[in-house]
Amino acid sequence: MKAVVTVMPKQSVLDPQGAAVAQAMRHHGLESVGKVRVGKSIEIELPAEPDESTLHGLCRDLLSNPVIEDYTLEIVR
Repeated sequence: MKAVVTVMPKQSVLDPQGAAVAQAMRHHGLESVGKVRVGKSIEIELPAEPDESTLHGLCRDLLSNPVIEDYTLEIVR
């Protein structure tokens, strides 16, 4: 069993890395690229059924910065 956490900048937060990637894509011939957001994905292997409230607390307090980032949590059984 594993948990997959995806952390992305909030939509209201400027993402300079995403803007740089979008510009590089245009430079490489993908002129029609729209907005690009860059985040991170974290996979956590779990030996047993996780306590989802504990995982959400870890995501909020350890794996993301709730001021500027949102996260999604997916449990893969």
